[in-house]
This record gives sequence, C-alpha cells and structure tokens, in this order.
Amino acid sequence: MSERAVSIEDIAKIAGVSHSTVSRALRNSPLISEVTRLRIQELARELNYIPNAIAQSLQMQRSNSIGLVVTSVADPFFGEVVRGVEEEAQKANLSVLLTASHNDPERELTAIETFQHRRVDGIIVADSRLDNGSKEQPSVRIPTVLINSQSEEQNKAYNFVTTEDSLGAQLAVEHLIDLGHTRIGYLGVGYRPRSNTLRLQGYRNALKEAGITPADNWMVMAAAGHQRHEADASVGQSLLPQLLTAGVTAIFCCNDMLAVGALVACRELGVRVPDDLSVVGFDDIDLGKYVTPPLTTIHQPMFELGQNAMHMLLDLLDHREVQNKLLKPYLVIRESSAVPNPVN
Repeated sequence: MSERAVSIEDIAKIAGVSHSTVSRALRNSPLISEVTRLRIQELARELNYIPNAIAQSLQMQRSNSIGLVVTSVADPFFGEVVRGVEEEAQKANLSVLLTASHNDPERELTAIETFQHRRVDGIIVADSRLDNGSKEQPSVRIPTVLINSQSEEQNKAYNFVTTEDSLGAQLAVEHLIDLGHTRIGYLGVGYRPRSNTLRLQGYRNALKEAGITPADNWMVMAAAGHQRHEADASVGQSLLPQLLTAGVTAIFCCNDMLAVGALVACRELGVRVPDDLSVVGFDDIDLGKYVTPPLTTIHQPMFELGQNAMHMLLDLLDHREVQNKLLKPYLVIRESSAVPNPVN
C-alpha cells in the first residue's frame, strides 16, 4: 500500500500552528510573519507536501485550465498551433483541454459550451465559425481568443490573432510572375471561407498589378463538404486535371495539402514539376520539405499563432489590455517552382 500523501493538517500538527496559518504560509500571505512563513515552507518541502490543485482552484475561483478548439487533431497545421499554445500555457502552470470541431459550426458551439460548463478559465478557438451562419451563438462568459477566424466579418466580440492571408497569396503569385509565368491557376477550398476569400483576393491582386486577367477556368474551388487534411490531398489530386486542361503553367494552392495532392496527380499524369508545371502552396507544414520535389510555399507562423493566442488569453485573464494581432507570412522557395518551359 502506498504512503498517504502529506496534508496541511500534518504540517500544522508538526509545526504546532493552526491549519489556516499553514495555508496562509504556503500562499505567501502577508498576514503571517516572514519567520513563520519560511519555517512552514521549509517543513513542507522536507515532507514532500504536494498542494491539492482542486482545493486551490476553488479558493482562487480558477480551474487553472483552458479549452482549445481546433478543426482536426490529425492536421499537421494544427499540431504546430497546439504546440505554441501548450508551451505558453505550461509556463503559466495551466492545463490545456483539447477538442476538435471538424469544421462543423454546431460542434464548435457545443465544445465552447462544454468548456464553460467545465469552468475552464478561458477558451482559444482556431478556424472559428462564430458569427458565420450559425443559427444561434453561445453566450461566452469567459475570456476567448480566436485564431484565424473564418467568420466573414471579423467578430468584434472576441480578440483574435490571424495571418495576413491576402499578403501571403500575393507573395506566392508574385513569385510565379517573377519567374515568367503568365497563366497561373488557383486551387482553393470552400470550407475556410474567410481564408479562401482573402487568398483568392491576393491571387487576383498580384495578377492585376502584373496586367494579367485570369480566365474563369484558371480558378478551381473544392467543395465545402470535406475535412481539412483528411481529404485535401485527394481533392488536390482530383481537381488538378481541370487546371491542366485550362492550360496554366503554374498553380497557387490555398494550402499545402492541396499542393501535395496536386504533386501526386502530376506524377500519375506524367507532368513534370517544375519543368511542365510550377506548384506553390500555403502553410509550410513539415511534409512540404519531404515531398518530391520539395514544395515552394508561403510560411504561415503556426507556432506563433498559438503562442500569441495564449499570451493574449493570459492578458485577458489578468485584466490587462489586449491588442489584436496580424502576423506576416513569408515566401519559402524550394524546388517545385521554376521558370516556365518554353514549349508550354
């Protein structure tokens, strides 16, 4: 049988003081003398006293936990976001409770309500659909931060951190234009409405500034009814032939998994990348470094998104002023993009 854990009562008995005196000493209360406080804290260390986290949270009216909602735990993009949140939460001695919404607005609302019922101190929601066609909105009564909100209009009720999607897309297309491409396709998704709209806008802006008018069949959108990561590669694989038929010499993909699927389709169809077709993605997930050829992409600061969101939530919990943040993406050039083949 394991030994019984040392309690505050045990320390009080050995020290010859009251239970409340020990409790105050362990909380560094100014109501007791420094001599008594240090003596009790030293005794607690000698006895290997472990504080009761539940009791402490009840006293402080804090659960020392936060809720994190992502769309998919299988998506490598969110793996980095979660890592950023967890590293900062750990420094603040907070636990992170994780759940997935699977791009379903109702599941997202249910997750938020569940976290509130569990009395977490705050909530972070990635790719949130709050205020984006949901029939009813949750009554969020605790600090909440959104990462890359997908609401068509940025919800002013919540603080947020997001990437400048339009800028990233523009950098990708400008890179292809600089290489000499004039027939550039866009492969997008329908389930991330805000990001897709902004990245399509960046694509159009870059073409417009270069004096290029895209044909309608240069732009192909995946339907909204699939889940990110689990199906994006297969969607990119199945939709690429439409862009090849349109005669483009390069494509910009809304995310890296779509680009990976496009690379698979190219290999199956005998299309050489980048000799016959240049391919650029968006996100800079680790997989992009290891596909053949390695993927040129737009680096989205995934870890920093999670890190900044957690910083913001901590500031909200401590009643400090919070400023929303836009993080800048940048171009990562690898081997999937090159000057167009003169034969094309």
